[in-house]
Amino acid sequence: MNRKIIIIAGYLASGKSGFAAMLSKALGVPCFVKDTFKTALCASIQINSREESSRYSAVTFDGIMYAAERLIETGCPVIIEGNFVPPGTKKTNEAGVIKALIDKFSCPSLTFRFTGDVKVLHKRFVNREKLPERGQANMMFGEVSFEDFDAYCRGLDGFNAGGEIVEIDTTDFTKVDFDSHIERARLFIG
Repeated sequence: MNRKIIIIAGYLASGKSGFAAMLSKALGVPCFVKDTFKTALCASIQINSREESSRYSAVTFDGIMYAAERLIETGCPVIIEGNFVPPGTKKTNEAGVIKALIDKFSCPSLTFRFTGDVKVLHKRFVNREKLPERGQANMMFGEVSFEDFDAYCRGLDGFNAGGEIVEIDTTDFTKVDFDSHIERARLFIG
């Protein structure tokens, strides 16, 4: 049995999804990325507003946690990725739900928490929103001001599901030693 969970959390447009994909491939560990999971979940429906998108984000989180639990209960490690929130931010206490899963199976956890200069990340976010591969399910349905973006990112600072936390500043991707973080995860998985 290798019941372990790697959590990739943090700011919007900080490179979480890309790192999750790299890590999953390098370790051979299943990974659930919130945006792509949501795109798959909503492939046959039309989302017409930010409110609808937010509702499906909550459903997506529930789906990811269900799938992660099925893997962990069979003794498999799992990677989950998303802009998971601390208590009091959304209706669902995502940190609490993740922590409950960790506690239920007594599985060690490793969190990579992605941050960066919010001005740089906001520019990335605005540019990313224009890309067709972003998908309708993940659209913001309007411009997101820097002030709103900054407040949302800062609201993610309190996320903590326990276990070891590794902070990664992705203001400049060229300065991030992704290989060392993958190696850290490889040692964690065993």
